[in-house]
Amino acid sequence: MISVITPVYKGEAFIESCIKVVIEQNCSDVEHIIVDGGSQDKTVDIIKQYAEKYPHLRWISEADQGQSDAMNKGINLAKGDILAILNVDDYYQPNTLNRVLDIFKTLPKNSFLVGNCKVWDEQGKVKFINKPQKLKLTELLLGWSINPHPINPSAYFYHKSLHNEIGLYDVEDHYTMDVDFLLRVVQKAKVHYQDELWGNYRDIEGTKTFNDRESGQGEKRMKNLFDQYYQQLSSRDKLQVKIKRYWLQKIWSKIQYFERHPDEILLVIEKKTNIFTKPK
Repeated sequence: MISVITPVYKGEAFIESCIKVVIEQNCSDVEHIIVDGGSQDKTVDIIKQYAEKYPHLRWISEADQGQSDAMNKGINLAKGDILAILNVDDYYQPNTLNRVLDIFKTLPKNSFLVGNCKVWDEQGKVKFINKPQKLKLTELLLGWSINPHPINPSAYFYHKSLHNEIGLYDVEDHYTMDVDFLLRVVQKAKVHYQDELWGNYRDIEGTKTFNDRESGQGEKRMKNLFDQYYQQLSSRDKLQVKIKRYWLQKIWSKIQYFERHPDEILLVIEKKTNIFTKPK
């Protein structure tokens, strides 16, 4: 069984669509656990309405210590040996859960399975498709500015037993807990990448991650988190990360510059071309 865990607080705008996403997966071996933080809006009323009709939907509503605490509660309640975290405003592609269950039949214990994820903007346009092919600690530590969306929970699934190896989510962390989890899990899990589209993530104003990033605080939090894990690396891996960071940041700064000054691209091309052009 796969246990889909949704932490929510004051989520009346998205909770119904989130519930429907799991229902429309038409998966017979799933439970959807919704952990509400004591919402005073219509969130709980909507959950109750669907829970009366669909026995796979389980829920609790009580005060908690934040999103990490809510996810931990869901994990402790989960009956499935495979876990998924579906944030209230994210969603799956059709038939994702059945496909994931089939793949897990072939995977060893303590596996972490990840697919591709569409990242959407406020206008409903796809910003890009995240393809996390290199889920290694050294790759993830390249930095927030280089890799702002390393992976989204709507596109990964894992054995519940992994929490026995790495612990639960840090209840003191209210912003980077999923990245912290990821940095821990890639060191212990058997990571399997599947080149298939499974998840959808809305990167829109008003969401916690978007607002934290735009305020500039998100990058600081990530830097602090990455620095902690960077110190755990061997001298060789530290050097590898430093070199990659330097060149990737150099390339990224050039891309950003030419995005602001597109006319100068032609000037650079012309200059480079002239170097190899023989005078007549």
